[in-house]
Amino acid sequence: MNKTAFSMPPNLNPDQASPDWMNKGDNAWQLTAATLVGLQSIPGLLILYGGSVKKKWAVNSAFMVLYAFACVILCWAAWGYRFSFGDKMIPFWGKPNFALDGHYLMEQTFLGKFPNATMVYFQGVFAAITLVLIAGALLGRMNFYAWMLFVPLWLTFSYTITAFSIWCPDGFLAKMGIIDYSGGYVIHLSSGVAGFTAAYWVGPRLTQDRQRFPPNNILLMLFGAGLLWIGWTGFNGGDPYVVSVDASLAVINTHICTAASLLTWLLLDIVFFRKPSVIGAVQGMITGLVCITPAAGVVQGWAAVIMGLCSGSIPWFTMMVIHKRSEMFQKVDDTMAVLHTHAIAGSLGGILSGIFAVPKLNRLFYGTSGHYIGLFYGLATKRTHDGFRQIGVQLIGVVFVVVLNIVSTSIICVVVQIFMPLRMSEEEMEIGDEAAHGEEAYAIWGDEEEKLDPKYELAKSKAGGQMEMV
Repeated sequence: MNKTAFSMPPNLNPDQASPDWMNKGDNAWQLTAATLVGLQSIPGLLILYGGSVKKKWAVNSAFMVLYAFACVILCWAAWGYRFSFGDKMIPFWGKPNFALDGHYLMEQTFLGKFPNATMVYFQGVFAAITLVLIAGALLGRMNFYAWMLFVPLWLTFSYTITAFSIWCPDGFLAKMGIIDYSGGYVIHLSSGVAGFTAAYWVGPRLTQDRQRFPPNNILLMLFGAGLLWIGWTGFNGGDPYVVSVDASLAVINTHICTAASLLTWLLLDIVFFRKPSVIGAVQGMITGLVCITPAAGVVQGWAAVIMGLCSGSIPWFTMMVIHKRSEMFQKVDDTMAVLHTHAIAGSLGGILSGIFAVPKLNRLFYGTSGHYIGLFYGLATKRTHDGFRQIGVQLIGVVFVVVLNIVSTSIICVVVQIFMPLRMSEEEMEIGDEAAHGEEAYAIWGDEEEKLDPKYELAKSKAGGQMEMV
């Protein structure tokens, strides 16, 4: 009997450009997901920040985002990636090395059926958005030259340590079994704590800016918020590193939790302030996105709803009640409230992951069930010890990230301060973009009359003299 040899369609045959270990579908989705995450920063957060601040700070705020993205991508490929995902040097840091060699970039990555080049890109846009989120706490007064130095230092001496500890298989928290599906700890808790700490060291905006800081363009802000929300499809959907049912679950859970959170925040605003606030709705959207991130692909849809209710109410309470009554919180000028929208929402998501994580879904994502089990399922299946252990590991992760970022960010700010002031001068802050960059976002009728004011000219001349000295 004649046997016909099986042959692959020509487009699926492995060759030098498509080796047999590479899955074309996985690689295509990973590149797409990475691009969606990149769009969250450029132009998403760029125009969200640019529209959220006073007109005089629109250029500076957007430029802080643009610079951070470019700087991180270069530093990430040069040394950041191997610090975060390279061979183990110590329990919380990889060996320093480049990720620029063509041979290395075309080899299979440590997880997933695609090349290192794809993973470097994917993780690079995650690192970049973390620095962009930190910028949100510092808008309206940080010296741009200090920001230029802060970005590579924080990436190197804070982000890479957290990423290796939690996401790299050799990291000590990863070995303990921490659940951080897509960056609730690595990105959001880190950026929230680091942003708040940096805001303390930089100092506040001008008093009149703190008292009245209206958005210059709410529609532009909403456009950026929309890109941020939809881009989260790649943020959470790309983290299984494979086109799978788990990726699909992560995506739908992301949108369910975000919608529930936005609506919860909106209802609280209506009940207590008698007005539906667009800015409040955006805050609720962000807290929902952040809260679901550590749990996206390891919880059920009903748990995503509960997480949305929590992320729309608990950060609302800390921001609207505790913050306004706390003298300590009032002293620190956190422009975009990243402490509440990212640090508190991120840690909340991490803890809720330890409650609602499903063993089967953890097995799909991590490849093993191991100790990965939420407390809810631990109690239901008589694995109570494992359930409480998971909560303990999640809490250890929170403490580690908080302490690391307070210490590392403080040290970095002190070092930068040796070379240049962290905060702009009073005169520069009076003027804003034109003093910092010599450029303005809008040319609006009536601006020229304002600039003829002797006070404006005096402030501008003082700011110009200080810029020459720098």
